[in-house]
Amino acid sequence: MKRARTPLLITTGLLAALVLAGCTSTPDAAPSVAASATATDLPAPDTDTSATPTTAPIDPTCENIIPKSTVDDFKSLGWTSQEEPFRIGATALDDGIQCKWGDAKVASDRVQIFGWAPIDDATAQQAEKDLVASGWKLERDATGDYVTENPDWLGGRGADGYGLTYLFGDGWVKFADTRQSLLLVETPQ
Repeated sequence: MKRARTPLLITTGLLAALVLAGCTSTPDAAPSVAASATATDLPAPDTDTSATPTTAPIDPTCENIIPKSTVDDFKSLGWTSQEEPFRIGATALDDGIQCKWGDAKVASDRVQIFGWAPIDDATAQQAEKDLVASGWKLERDATGDYVTENPDWLGGRGADGYGLTYLFGDGWVKFADTRQSLLLVETPQ
């Protein structure tokens, strides 16, 4: 029995050596560096940090400022959107959008309104000031500045006494037909 094991061990050892030798061989097509090449012959690495890639902002649409599931729900009801410019009083925010979702086949005031726009601090402060001067109510919390239409104007609509409401945040403003609906408005994705 000892004789049968010895050839098996030798054969296994030779096979392992051949496999390892095959793994360590250098391929014929491997590139080589000429011995005379110096560091000055090689291209310098790019160290320009001013050319860092940035993601371009996404243009807001009626379908990307609210969750896809909400868009799908509206469409399943046969609702469509109507796109309008985003306005705060007389001030138009050209890079924003306001959307009315509803059934285009039925004349009704049963619609959902959502809006989103980028806004700078100076424009936001002036818009808040103008709205408050015309009777809108301002409330501040950790989320941002809520400016909502006067509760006396609601005539029974609006959850918890909040009708049309703007939410001013850091570099953006959201708009919805009720304060509660602002939860659905998001940065375009």
